[in-house]
Amino acid sequence: MTWWQAILLALIQGLTEFLPVSSSAHLILPEAVLGWTEQGVLIDVMAHFGSLFAVLLYFRRDVGEMLVGLVELAQRKLTRGSALALNLIIATPPTLLVGFVLAQTGALDALRSPLVIAVTTIVFGVLLWVSDVMARSDREMGTLTWRGAGLMGLAQVVALVPGTSRSGITMTAGRAIGLSREASARFSMLMSLPVIGVGGLYALMKLVTGEGTGGATLGQGLLVAVLSFVVALAAIAVFMRLVSRIGFLPFMLYRLALGGALLAWLFL
Repeated sequence: MTWWQAILLALIQGLTEFLPVSSSAHLILPEAVLGWTEQGVLIDVMAHFGSLFAVLLYFRRDVGEMLVGLVELAQRKLTRGSALALNLIIATPPTLLVGFVLAQTGALDALRSPLVIAVTTIVFGVLLWVSDVMARSDREMGTLTWRGAGLMGLAQVVALVPGTSRSGITMTAGRAIGLSREASARFSMLMSLPVIGVGGLYALMKLVTGEGTGGATLGQGLLVAVLSFVVALAAIAVFMRLVSRIGFLPFMLYRLALGGALLAWLFL
């Protein structure tokens, strides 16, 4: 792996991880279109943890409230913090369980094709916009029920298919159950913490057990972590400030263009 490849992959990871455009699709496409070798486990680990710390920093108040809420939940106290912690506990297991099964069976690798990415990029981009347009209410995150958290958790499972977008499908579900754009985006990003954390630890475990680094050096890995952190933090800040005003139409149009261009590349 060259330094330019490492830099580009870090920028892609940081910019797209929390936008509803599918970071996994953007990371897979350079391999398919440009003929790059797979980036390797080391880069996966560093990119995951860089974006993880960006979420922790930006949503530090919510994270702190959630940690206190875990203690209150153990004491059977119902507070805003304990409700948030419980909702995340409810929303997380389906993705971890299904993801583990797919990884062990090799099904995840079978889904990493440009055709799958093109179709899911278009289909779920349209669904994102439709759910936003048809939303009948704009409730705050504190009104999210256990049932709503469960539905967003099930939606997150679908994001295991490349091109779907974890943030996109969970925001789609959030708007469908009546959360505001900002609330849908906020809870979606908080949902990413356990998923990205477990994904990063899984990649780290593979690295420790001797799986290949894809030719990447430790220095390249550290650069990826720092760049992924900085770009992800900036992307989150800009998105959270603008999402209530611009909605999801620009992201749908981008996904349509990306999916259409990929289909043209595949068949023409």
